[in-house]
Formats: sequence, structure tokens, C-alpha cells
Amino acid sequence: MTAERVNPPELSPPTGFSHAVVATGSRLVFLAGQTALDPGGTIVGADLPEQFERALTNLLTALKAAGGTPADLARVTVYTTDLAGYRARAPELGRIWRRLAGRDYPAMAVVGAVRLWDEQALVELDGFAVLA
Repeated sequence: MTAERVNPPELSPPTGFSHAVVATGSRLVFLAGQTALDPGGTIVGADLPEQFERALTNLLTALKAAGGTPADLARVTVYTTDLAGYRARAPELGRIWRRLAGRDYPAMAVVGAVRLWDEQALVELDGFAVLA
């Protein structure tokens, strides 16, 4: 995939995301929502950063199995049941993102949710990637 990250100067400077991603490739991968489920189907992680790390790891595992890499991510949506907590811990969550996925940020959104499919889940990530 070739990806052009577009961040117009007329918009606020992006931190941990890109305003737009122009992706060129031949294969789309749609990634289902991933929470902090372990292989046995149990939510792991006592707090938001622990669950975010596991959910992102799960998302990247699905992407890798489909033949992609973190740089192929064009769009990710984060759903959280604790939006205030997400904002407060954004620097820590950003460090987790950079460690696992690097600095080729996709277009992103964070959405507050009353609850997720698994009641214990604090965060869920879904998205799509464009592969060459």
C-alpha cells in the first residue's frame, strides 16, 4: 500500500492520528471490533491502558493474519466506556500505540459508548487497512 497522510494547516495539528489518509492498494481488509479478549474469550486487563494494549494487539494480530502491517491501517475507530479516562490517559495510550503500531497514524476517531458487547470491556478498536 502507499499511504499519503494529509494534515492540512487549516486544521488543528494532529496528535496521534492523521486528519486524512489517501490509500492506494489492491486489497481492503476490514477489521472487526477487538476488545481485550484473551484466546479463551475472557476480558483481561484491570484498567484502560492494559485493555487498550490487548485490544490493539488483537487488532494487529488479525491484520497480520490477513497479510497486513500497522502501516497499512487507513482507519481505526476506538470505542470506550470511559471517555474522560481515555482523554486523561491519552499520553500513555499514545505510547502503547507507538510501541505496537509505530508512527504511521491512520485516520482515527474516539467514540464514547455506554457499554460494549462484553460488559467488562472498557475499550474496543475496529478499522480497515489497504494492502498493496
